Amino acid sequence: MNLFLQLVANGLVNGAMFAVCHVLRYTTYTKKVKEIVTSGRLGEIVSLQHLEPVGFWHQAHSFVRGNWRSERESSFMLLAKSCHDLDWIRHIMGRRCTQVSSFGSLLHFRPENRPAGAADRCLECAVESTCPYSAPRIYLTCLQRGITGWPVNVLTPDVTEAGVAEALCGGPYGRCVYACDNDVVDHQVVNMQFEGSASASFTMTAFTRQRDRETRIFGTRGELTGNGRFIEVYDFLTDTTERIDAETASDGSILSGHGGGDLGLMTHFVGALLKNDPSLILSGPAESLETHLMVFAAEQARRDGRVVAAAEWLEG
Repeated sequence: MNLFLQLVANGLVNGAMFAVCHVLRYTTYTKKVKEIVTSGRLGEIVSLQHLEPVGFWHQAHSFVRGNWRSERESSFMLLAKSCHDLDWIRHIMGRRCTQVSSFGSLLHFRPENRPAGAADRCLECAVESTCPYSAPRIYLTCLQRGITGWPVNVLTPDVTEAGVAEALCGGPYGRCVYACDNDVVDHQVVNMQFEGSASASFTMTAFTRQRDRETRIFGTRGELTGNGRFIEVYDFLTDTTERIDAETASDGSILSGHGGGDLGLMTHFVGALLKNDPSLILSGPAESLETHLMVFAAEQARRDGRVVAAAEWLEG
């Protein structure tokens, strides 16, 4: 029995309630998109485009200077940042992925792209004022705007200007982005084919203004565009567009984290326990394993430069 079936079988035998924290499945926005797709308003889904705009300073913070910069110390970028996205695509498509291809690299945050005159640390750098990835600009600007939580509190528990400056002097977050020990990619695309020949494309890139994910879904009767809050559905037959606002309050607490997905996950999981009803869990073991293996298959495709059949991973 392959790994996929073993996990499902063990879950049934043990009778355990199991959920993976794929919180994007539990947002009001996602639930509405899924409802529209399932309703048939778009007809048969032919293709989907999905963008993960990581954001230039977020990439510098987390994936160049920070904890997820190194595959050896963490994981490859697609798993660390975008396993949620491939899982989300699979959830919306509602069918299994059959094969994947992928391209990407560490293109920019490399020593050879270091500007002339740049120092190893931003606070000592003569060209710091011209660099969009300047650590003082990123973190001290946060303080000036009254932001003392993430990302500032990752540097130091002393979230004052003096405390942050001290952390930048000696800590990892004060390093030049062209003089770090990072090796994860800063851009990657994944192309997927699903059962029935429907297709999807995913783009993860560092080189954006940080914002929510963006999606376009193309069906035989309509088209959907969404940006994490607003959803627009264009109907081919009536030549009309409906705009839906799926806004969720965001006060910085765990209750509103990830567009309400954190609270949604907890609500569904606790409800499943109280009612002894695993169907309330939208991210159970079988499909979550499948989507994680999609991520590994995509990374193998990128490294090998070939199309990888999902069955190579699903069958162990």
